[in-house]
Parts: sequence; structure tokens; C-alpha cells
Amino acid sequence: QVRLVESGGGSVQAGGSLRLSCAVSGSGSTTNYMTWFRQAPGKEREAVAYISLSSGATSYAGSVKGRFTISRDNAENTGYLQMNSLKPEDTAMYYCASRASLGTWGVFDQRGYKSWGQGTQVTVSS
Repeated sequence: QVRLVESGGGSVQAGGSLRLSCAVSGSGSTTNYMTWFRQAPGKEREAVAYISLSSGATSYAGSVKGRFTISRDNAENTGYLQMNSLKPEDTAMYYCASRASLGTWGVFDQRGYKSWGQGTQVTVSS
């Protein structure tokens, strides 16, 4: 069972930065891919950024490309989301999710992810 724990959320002013962390633990399962999702009040959850933990290949949603950077430290079993130039519309609960294989669902499709963290709140004020 894989356990994911996010941290690093908080409140910042527009233009500020935050770095989210996602610590991976547990045994009996393999985590090969990680994606950060976010959900704002009254909106559907959306994918933000994806990373292959083995190759380091990444992909970003258009709304964050150029501002957010996803990375990982395999030695520490931790994934990161560096968020720069934050905007009020980035305000949301941020979740990390992981999967062992790509399978049928696309990397941004939440149906492909079995393991989820509890979320960390990011609030950006104007």
C-alpha cells in the first residue's frame, strides 16, 4: 500500500512562490508515475503536472506551464511542485497522486491513479 503525504501549502500574495512536497512511503507497491492535481471550491479536480519517476519526463497543464516545475528526488522518495508567479486562480487544494503503470488512462486522467494524498491548501491573494 502506497502512502502519499503532501506538505508545503500556505497563503501567499500574487506573484509569490511556494514549493509543495509529496512524500511517498509504504511497501508492496511500486510508484513509477506521479501527478499533481488541484481542486478549487465549486470546480472539478484538474491535473497540473506529471512526472515519470524513472525517466524524469514531465508534462504540464497549459495554465501552469512556464510557472510551475515538477521534480522528484528518488533517493528521498519525494516529489515536488515548485510554483512561481502564483495567481489568485491558482488557489485550490493540491493533491499528489501516484500510479505503478500508465495502463489505459492518460497521465492527466485521475481515473488512472489509485494512490492519493490528503491534500495541502494553497491560497493566493491579490
